Amino acid sequence: MNLEELVSALNDFASLSLAQSWDNVGLLVEPSPPHTVNTLFLTNDLTEEVMEEAVQKKADLILSYHPPIFTPLKRVTWKTWKERLVVQALEHRIGIYSPHTAYDAIPHGVNNWLTKGLGACTSIPLHPSTAPSYPAAGTHRVEFCVENTEHLDTVLSKIKDIQEISCLTTLPARVEGEEQTRISLNCSQKALLEVVSLLTQNSLLYHKTEILLLQKPLLPHTGMGRLCTLSKPVSLSDITERIKSHLKLPHVRLAMGMGKTLESPVKKAALCAGSGSSILKGVEADLYLTGEMSHHDVLDAVANGISVILCEHSNTERGFLAELCDMLAIHLQNRINIIVSEKDRDPLQVA
Repeated sequence: MNLEELVSALNDFASLSLAQSWDNVGLLVEPSPPHTVNTLFLTNDLTEEVMEEAVQKKADLILSYHPPIFTPLKRVTWKTWKERLVVQALEHRIGIYSPHTAYDAIPHGVNNWLTKGLGACTSIPLHPSTAPSYPAAGTHRVEFCVENTEHLDTVLSKIKDIQEISCLTTLPARVEGEEQTRISLNCSQKALLEVVSLLTQNSLLYHKTEILLLQKPLLPHTGMGRLCTLSKPVSLSDITERIKSHLKLPHVRLAMGMGKTLESPVKKAALCAGSGSSILKGVEADLYLTGEMSHHDVLDAVANGISVILCEHSNTERGFLAELCDMLAIHLQNRINIIVSEKDRDPLQVA
C-alpha cells in the first residue's frame, strides 16, 4: 500500500478536521516518494526506545498517538532526542503520522474506549464537535423586506454586484397588512459588511433587517470528553476497581469529594483521556476520571463534592491501541501488517 493511499485511508478513519486547533496532526515525517507501507507500527508515545523497536520490526509508517513534533523545529541535528527521531525516521525511510485529538473526538476513539472502564453506561460528548463546513454556503443569513417593485429591482441589482453572496431568494410577504417582498440571502463575513453598508443607505430597509449567524451542525456522538450515566449506581470503591481492571493498573490516585466516602454512589461520571482539566472544569458529576489534572482543579472538584480519579496521562490512552489495531485492520481490509509497540509505556512509576 503506498503512503499516500494509506494516509488518505487514515484520514477517512478519523477526519483531522476534528482535531483541536492547537494540535499538530497528520503526516509529520514523509520519506521521499514513492514509499510503500507494508508494516504500520502503533504507539502512544514515540520515544527513542520505541523508535529503535520500530526500526527492528521494519516499520514503514509509525502512527504515534501523541505528535512527536509539536513545537516547530529550528534545526534537525543529533543534539536533542526529538531531532534524532526525525533523523532516524528519514534514514530508515519510516514515515510518522499522528492523529492525537482527532482520535479523542471520534465516536469509536480513545474516550469511547475509556468509558468501557465504568461498566454499562450511556455517554454524550462534553464538548460536541461541529461539522467541518456549513450546511449552505456563507456564514450569515440576511433577511429584509422591500415595499415596492421599483425599489426591489434597484436593491437586487446592487446586491448581485457583491461577491460571496449565495442562496438569494425573493418571496411575497405581508407585513402589517401591506404586500411586500422578502429578500433572503447567505453571505460571507466579508460580504456581510457590504450588504449592511448597502442597507444602511436606506433606513427603512435597515430597520427591517434580520441578520442570523449560521451555525455548523453538531456531529452526533463526536467531541471532546464524555459525560457518562451508569445504568446502575456503583460505589466509589467499586468504580475505582473497575477502572484499575480496565486500564490494567495496580493503583490509581483518588481524591474523594467533600462529604463522600468509598461507599458513596457514583451515577454520573465525566471523563477525558490524557489531561482533562480544561474539558472537565465546571461539569456536574459524581466523579471525574482523567489522566492528570492541576492541583487547584482537583481542589475545586473536591470542594464541590466531586471525587477525582487520576491514572497518569498516557495510562488513559495506551490501552486503546489494541482496539485500534483491530479496527484499522478491518478499515484497511487487512492489506498491511499492523503491530503495537511493546516498548511504549508510561514514563512515571511508583518508586
